Amino acid sequence: MGKKPVSAAYVLGVGLTKFIKPRGKVDYTELGFEAGIKALLDAQINYDDVEQGIACYCYGDSTCGQRVFYQFGMTQIPIYNVNNNCSTGSTGLHIARNMVRHGMADCVMVVGFEKMFPGSLQSFYKDREDPCRTTGEMMRVTRGRTDAPGAAQMFGNAGREYMEKYGANASDFAEIARINHLHSAKNPYSQFRDVYTLDQILSSPTIHSPLTKLQCCPTSDGGASALVVSEDFLAARPHLRSQAIQIAGQHLATDRPDLFDHSAINLMGFGMTQHAARTALAEAEVDPKDVRVCELHDCFSANEMITLDALGLCDPGKAHEMVRAGDITYGGRCVVNPSGGLISKGHPLGASGIAQCAELVWQLRGWANNRLVENTKVALQHNLGLGGAAVVTVYKRADGKTNEVVQDRDVKSKTWVGYNPAVEAKGFTKAQVDKVRSKKSRSEWALQDTEKKVEARF
Repeated sequence: MGKKPVSAAYVLGVGLTKFIKPRGKVDYTELGFEAGIKALLDAQINYDDVEQGIACYCYGDSTCGQRVFYQFGMTQIPIYNVNNNCSTGSTGLHIARNMVRHGMADCVMVVGFEKMFPGSLQSFYKDREDPCRTTGEMMRVTRGRTDAPGAAQMFGNAGREYMEKYGANASDFAEIARINHLHSAKNPYSQFRDVYTLDQILSSPTIHSPLTKLQCCPTSDGGASALVVSEDFLAARPHLRSQAIQIAGQHLATDRPDLFDHSAINLMGFGMTQHAARTALAEAEVDPKDVRVCELHDCFSANEMITLDALGLCDPGKAHEMVRAGDITYGGRCVVNPSGGLISKGHPLGASGIAQCAELVWQLRGWANNRLVENTKVALQHNLGLGGAAVVTVYKRADGKTNEVVQDRDVKSKTWVGYNPAVEAKGFTKAQVDKVRSKKSRSEWALQDTEKKVEARF
């Protein structure tokens, strides 16, 4: 079990870039810089306060993290580069929390970024074993293989099995996508903000039945950042307690043997998601039926369906009934993906888990006033990476209160950001950058022209 923790861990600041189509127009250095500066402004601290750094990305050379972090300062802190497939961002948060809880640091900065290629995910190393080859081979043996993108086939097959076992139909999966697209219209960071009817989603091109194009997440460029701090760090800044969000429970799980039991659902990490959820919820002393807002890994609508089940948000085999009852959106039992989820918000792999965190932080603070899930005390996050790793996190307010709507003017008056970042995707001034970059150890050469490039996009 390891040693007992010595401190609670809190998310004190978060920052996001807009998620955009991968067209090579914005480099990872800009994405990481923008997200990190925003998180430092949100936390109202200087980079000199940061004791450890964690960079999260899947596509990039070694030490891309140092290249990003050196723009904030060159303070000689440890910087770790993390890659854990699509769960990379949450893996970084998990490491940061463990550092803080066990006394390794009082303030850890996590920055996730991804500069991707258009089209479906691909492997770059053709001269060595693909870590998901055994998963792909199990899919071929049990369900066959088509010309569709591999991930769409695997998750689509899980959807087919859910239909066969429990009675879901194609409209149930399309309804999940319809709701996520609807939610994204109110998220200024979303890659796509268009709203679609159920018929439009069903009639979009079929990728791998039951999945149509509008039920599949896009590849994206984007960045996200979070500051994770200790109780001592927060106690020294009591004026920030109302915005601090406690990571009350969290678990990173890997696969169990039933990954290869010929079930298309289990092949998509159902077991590790279920174990991570039960462990994190138990640590936080939360019943899943009491969760009213959740950000989960909807890379495809089929994965949202099976994940509702794995997280315990519904009775076993009843996820489609939860969807039909309207219980995954506003007015229902639990609002799932108020951000729009991966399907509509986008999926820059290294940033996705941290972006989920940011949305839930804004929900619990009450800052997401245009899409707030009111009267909420707890929030649930799920981030999945095949290969595999599943991270489930439970958040609560540090002050123990229930969230309430906070108006934009009130947010503006209490933050260094200068506006409400939950409802506006804006930039920052040179003075703001200067305020949070290291005072004792900075290099303009490391910054190069990144600051000017970011300013030019706003």
